[in-house]
Amino acid sequence: MSEFASESAHTPFVRSLDALGIWRLNLEVRLRDLVRFLREQSLLDETAKDLLDSLRQRLAEEKMVVAFVAEFSRGKSELINAIFFSDAGRRIMPASPGRTTMCPVELGWDPDEPVGMALLPIETRLEGASLAELRAQPRVWIHTPLDIKDSEAFAKAVSAVMDTRPATLAEAMALGFWSEDHPRDNPQRNADGRVDVPLWRHALINVPHPLLKRGLVVFDTPGLNAIGAEPELTVGLLPSAHGVVFVLGADTGVTRSDLEIWQDHLTSQALTRYVVLNKIDALFDPLSPPEHTEAQIAVQCAQVAKMLEIPSARVFPISARQALSARIDGNPRLLTESRLPIFEEALAQQLLPQRRQIFEQLTLEALGHVERQTTHHLDDMRRQLSDQLVELRGLRGKNVHKVTVMLDRVSAETAEFERCIAQLQALRGVHSRMLKELLAGIGGDALRRLVDGTMRTIRESLLKLGARKAFKELFTELGLLLEEAEREGREIRDLLASAYTQLNTQFGFSLVPATPPDLTRYRDDLSLIERNYTQYLGVTQGLRLSQPRFLEQFRRMLLSRLRVVFEGAGNEVEVWNRSASGQIDVQLRDRRRGFKRRRDALERIRGAAGELEQRLSELEAYDRRVLDMESRLAELFAGARRVATQRDFSVHEELPSLVPPLGPRPDIEIPTLGAMAL
Repeated sequence: MSEFASESAHTPFVRSLDALGIWRLNLEVRLRDLVRFLREQSLLDETAKDLLDSLRQRLAEEKMVVAFVAEFSRGKSELINAIFFSDAGRRIMPASPGRTTMCPVELGWDPDEPVGMALLPIETRLEGASLAELRAQPRVWIHTPLDIKDSEAFAKAVSAVMDTRPATLAEAMALGFWSEDHPRDNPQRNADGRVDVPLWRHALINVPHPLLKRGLVVFDTPGLNAIGAEPELTVGLLPSAHGVVFVLGADTGVTRSDLEIWQDHLTSQALTRYVVLNKIDALFDPLSPPEHTEAQIAVQCAQVAKMLEIPSARVFPISARQALSARIDGNPRLLTESRLPIFEEALAQQLLPQRRQIFEQLTLEALGHVERQTTHHLDDMRRQLSDQLVELRGLRGKNVHKVTVMLDRVSAETAEFERCIAQLQALRGVHSRMLKELLAGIGGDALRRLVDGTMRTIRESLLKLGARKAFKELFTELGLLLEEAEREGREIRDLLASAYTQLNTQFGFSLVPATPPDLTRYRDDLSLIERNYTQYLGVTQGLRLSQPRFLEQFRRMLLSRLRVVFEGAGNEVEVWNRSASGQIDVQLRDRRRGFKRRRDALERIRGAAGELEQRLSELEAYDRRVLDMESRLAELFAGARRVATQRDFSVHEELPSLVPPLGPRPDIEIPTLGAMAL
């Protein structure tokens, strides 16, 4: 193959993924136009810029992670080939009999990295570092270039994920592949008494496949041992996946190891879970009527749904082998018989819309915040402009003495206004102290102290049977930290509201205290992590936790996940704080500019009476320009909301610009609207 083809767009999942990508692209364009327009008019403060830039970056870079989980020999890699890589014209992931993936594999596309495969040696487990930490250390990975133009060479290079090596029992035990207490799970010994263990701990495959370029990440997790020996898979990568596909074999049904994977690692209700009953072609009997086979499949699906305690609609009988063959040969009849399109339709109709709803909510929240801040700014500008127009119109027909009196009044008002600086400095001092205390309460030191205390409790508990209780207490305390942060945020908001009311009354500001951040989403994240850990910390894993290396790796990975949650909460608090401080700075700047321009205008009028009418004409033109600006901003915000909430989006649809350029600016003294502040 010369390159990956784009023929995979025929599947429902890919079409839906395309639609999501086009929707995100058009929404990102709307946000970019809004940011550019606000910047051109000097209406974009740092808070709004950070908020919109962060949203645009997330829209552009967000990945859709689909994890495939199964015990060995369930046809999982064949399913991945059939859904994502049939356009290569052959198998890419190793899926032939006797060939199986031995380490977790991530397939994605990062244009900043070279095309290739990075393999992490299994020995890195002994160092205790988590996968998240090792991702930032390129030197510990073995890098292999991939020739995607040669499908044979590409598939041969990827086959390295099957590699194993012999290890002594002591080494296998240290690596997590041998346990004297669970002999049924141990690999078979070789003639020399050693056992084969995976050569690699993790594999990252970076290729510009069309699906991966659209933001898809495919995560392939092999076997119960691979999951159980790597805690980060259970409480990190799997829970963060947007969809989890659990693959069973129709020829084996739900085995003991299948049930262990499901019960120990996939029962979280937060996961979007799909169960695939693969290899239904093995149930076809040429000596029996088709109705008999259909009845067998229906019985198998019902039994799977009952054992896993899920709705039967979440169980999909398919033949990945038939589907891959059908797509490579272009056989639509065989593809229909494989039933894969039914499963892909479910992914398209259920998984992707959920991701869109999350983006939609984030976008609407950001737009609402920026629009409120911009509206307050424009209202304040129009009020100042109106006051100055009234003042200058009152000068018509007045003498020079009247203008001098007006100049004295402007000077007095300026001096009176500057008296607010002392009050603002005092307010900022109290505000800064309260904010520092709030952030310290959800900062890294507090988080590390609680986690380390929990690890000590687990380390000291007999057989680690107190792990569940210790974790429940930990997450109760973590939840209280977020609740306390919200309470302190409300106190800061009440302080600002009281101070703003006084400043607005005394000095003519139009300050509005922003609503403190709602940290509910972060408490929900904590609940998800707690559920995943709690199901992981059962009696089955008690002996693993007794191993210092395993427990230390567990601690570092837990701390890493919790740090993401609390850093997100802290960032949201800081954005809210910058919003509160930013509007003060903007209004101080605009008010000072306004006083200066009033003084300059009166000085010119005193020197030349004819300039009064000219100045009035300029101000009236500015007033009309502000009105036009408000109208166009309303159209920009409405256009962005329209795209964000659009439900029916064609893959080929392109949105025209909703708002034309503002046009050439008049050759006037004040070049931008934000700088006008009369």
